[in-house]
Amino acid sequence: MSAFPARLLAIATRDEAERELARIGVDPRGIGMMTPKMLTRCVHLSKLLCRQANILKQEMMGLGGDAAVARGTVACSIDTTDVILMGTEKQLRRLCEKLAHQPFGLADLAGTLTALLANVSHAPGTWKTARRDIVLDRPIIMGILNVTPDSFSDGGSFLDPHRAAERALEMEAEGADIIDIGGESTRPGAPPVPAAEELRRILPVMEQLAGRLSCPVSVDTWKGEVARDTLAAGAEIINDISGFGFDPAMAQVAASSGAGVVLMHTRGMPDEMQLHTGYEDLLGDVMAELRRSLDSAVAAGVARERIAVDPGIGFAKDAASNLEILRRLREFASLGLPLLVGTSRKSFIGKTLGQATGERVIGTAATVALAVANGADILRVHDVRAMREAADMAHAIITS
Repeated sequence: MSAFPARLLAIATRDEAERELARIGVDPRGIGMMTPKMLTRCVHLSKLLCRQANILKQEMMGLGGDAAVARGTVACSIDTTDVILMGTEKQLRRLCEKLAHQPFGLADLAGTLTALLANVSHAPGTWKTARRDIVLDRPIIMGILNVTPDSFSDGGSFLDPHRAAERALEMEAEGADIIDIGGESTRPGAPPVPAAEELRRILPVMEQLAGRLSCPVSVDTWKGEVARDTLAAGAEIINDISGFGFDPAMAQVAASSGAGVVLMHTRGMPDEMQLHTGYEDLLGDVMAELRRSLDSAVAAGVARERIAVDPGIGFAKDAASNLEILRRLREFASLGLPLLVGTSRKSFIGKTLGQATGERVIGTAATVALAVANGADILRVHDVRAMREAADMAHAIITS
């Protein structure tokens, strides 16, 4: 046995760094000073001018970090380059201070980097809906209630409003924090449903649940008319698969109602979205398109504290892309918003494990646990009791 035992510390968050420093008896003032030194960050910047990139590289190397740039950047023989900054949180914060006095628009970049570092270091604590604040101190389980004849997993099971309402109450008893009611299937290839038909399916269920359900109701729709009428009937959250991209009226409905909002990423309507699974830079493209949805929502008057984002697992993504998004999920912390993930029983699990839809509970549980470990705040699931346990166990491990 070595006379000097050594081990690698797996430090991913500020809380973990603070706990390890406190464990060895570091002075509280020292903890505050040293915590940023224990957090290594990589930050990707897109399409910078060579003169900007060269200054960044020089400054980062002067601080003890580094910056990766494209070949030809130093000689300015190319027009633009992406840059990957590599350093501790402390080095990156010091970089922001230095950039504040640099030319070529780098002072604006300093503001962007400062905001990004704040988002990554401090996760959102609450998510506001039309009627309450949902506290994000543990995983939030959103139970799926499809009142449709053709959803991929449970289509036709809850067409009767009484049976649908009983299932909603059952999910709440099993540990659901939100019930997400959908009147239109958004599975790959699904045809669109008129708003009137969507409302005919959803509103009777909400009438059955009035005064009986304690947790908030979310409506899974991309149509402003459906969102408006279901919010008037008691829903508190709009879960829009299009990220406000399909119906121009949706943003105003959300803003005027004060509803909580989920902005999901997809490309194209459900009947064509799987034709658009090619990405030049998967995470970069998804993030950029979510930012456009976010900007649209904020411009319409939706408050940031009411917005959550969803990378859209299974929507305009192939199986490999879904796995990559889950593996790199923590990158979405850059947006500084609650993160919703919906993997439940989806086809990429079936493809990976060779399973039919009804056999994917354990595979789903694995994705839920890893999503929680990688920063997901809200899990949209069919099997509430099992996923409540999987999410809570993963949360207990990462917060122990």
